[in-house]
Amino acid sequence: MHISVAGKQIDLSDALKYRVSAHLDRISEKYFGQAMEARVTFSRARSFFTCDINLHATRGLTLRGEGEAADANSAFDDAAEHIARRLRRYHRKATNHSHLKTRQQMPEIGRDYVLRPGMTETAATDEETPAEEEDASLPATGPYATIIAEHPTEIVTLSVSEAVMRFDLADSQIQLFRNSATDTVNVLYRRPDGNIGWLDPSASPQDG
Repeated sequence: MHISVAGKQIDLSDALKYRVSAHLDRISEKYFGQAMEARVTFSRARSFFTCDINLHATRGLTLRGEGEAADANSAFDDAAEHIARRLRRYHRKATNHSHLKTRQQMPEIGRDYVLRPGMTETAATDEETPAEEEDASLPATGPYATIIAEHPTEIVTLSVSEAVMRFDLADSQIQLFRNSATDTVNVLYRRPDGNIGWLDPSASPQDG
């Protein structure tokens, strides 16, 4: 597995980099046999260190953990424990590769846009968006939002339980997937109370 360990405006010791790589290799071997890659980023905020782990286990499956502590080693331990806690929750499915692999059909490709909120209607009449802030290659959205970036995104076919597992392991805020039971596009999202919301457009009012 390819593992990159980097620091944002901080120097990392070789001992820390070795410890991080060895620990993630053990997680990979235990649950996946061999993951694809991992990116670990350390930074410092005021009096504590933060660590962000993104582990790409298989196609379409990413694990994410964040940690913070008074030193870099403890911040990594905190982030790794977040990943381990989620993996323990899905231990049976995580160790069964048939649940982790994307289904045989090729996933649909959609577009993921980043929007910047635009001006109010009143302000829009008084001020135009500077030309240098606009990208002619991106589609127009009107005066109240501007597309500032776009990325391709895969829409995979999954059962709801598989989608929830991937969503939780990646610590995502939103996930789009095609429901294998209804063949409709569904959405999972993180609710303000910490629970997971599920939007299913195929459900009729009588179903609820």
